[in-house]
Amino acid sequence: MTATPAMLWIVATPIGNLEDIAARAARVLSEVAVIAAEDTRHSARLTEHLAIGTPMLSLHEYNEAERVPQLIGRLQAGEAVALISDAGTPLISDPGFALVRAARAEGIEVRCVPGACAAVAALSVAGLPSDRFVFEGFLPARAAGRRARLAELADETRTLLFYESSHRIAAAVSDIAATLGEQRPVTLCRELTKLHEQSVQLPAEALSRWLAFDANRRRGEFVLVVGGAPVVERHAVEVTLDGLLAELLAVTGTKDAAGAAARLLGVSRNAAYARALELQ
Repeated sequence: MTATPAMLWIVATPIGNLEDIAARAARVLSEVAVIAAEDTRHSARLTEHLAIGTPMLSLHEYNEAERVPQLIGRLQAGEAVALISDAGTPLISDPGFALVRAARAEGIEVRCVPGACAAVAALSVAGLPSDRFVFEGFLPARAAGRRARLAELADETRTLLFYESSHRIAAAVSDIAATLGEQRPVTLCRELTKLHEQSVQLPAEALSRWLAFDANRRRGEFVLVVGGAPVVERHAVEVTLDGLLAELLAVTGTKDAAGAAARLLGVSRNAAYARALELQ
């Protein structure tokens, strides 16, 4: 199948190792009229590796307002367009949402060529529960915002995934230890699929010390996979009409006790009132 005209292709590219490019992805990129890339200079390394000469157009958060109408115009004219990010699957903490939304609003078909995604790659090697997880992207850059967001996630029982940069990795892990608990398990994945790929799992506080030990451990691009909060079992408590009325009658009158019991247990007010009279 060739790249269909008037089609927007969302194409995943390698997150590091260029050998991870899918054959279908390479073919689509060679057949479309234009490639919308987050950074054309960065993506040129990939197209040169694949010997692809398709023209590229930059599409990033600073020029979306201008570029999206241009690309929609080309799609409406019958051209096929491919969207790629600097690495991995577009729109996952990368630009592209505005273009996809606009294309769908215009009735333009959108298809994907799936492939590498750093978050999923990290989850697959983390050794933490992967059946249910929450992808949070990048935590806020400022310390107060980062801690506030972590506090909101403190009771989340699903595995948490975060992206982080070399500039903030130490602070982020320190805040995870302080906010989620020093013993919360964390798998740190660094430079996935690249020459210096590394992954380590430690309790949050120990991981913070591990990062501090060697500056080289704080270099590169990171994915943090954090174990969810322990599940707290809640045992059901059986509440009877007589038991509830007894407690209420000790602090309020018959009418009010009967009304409260009726609302809480879903029984009729008359029945509750009659039973309250019997218990007095």
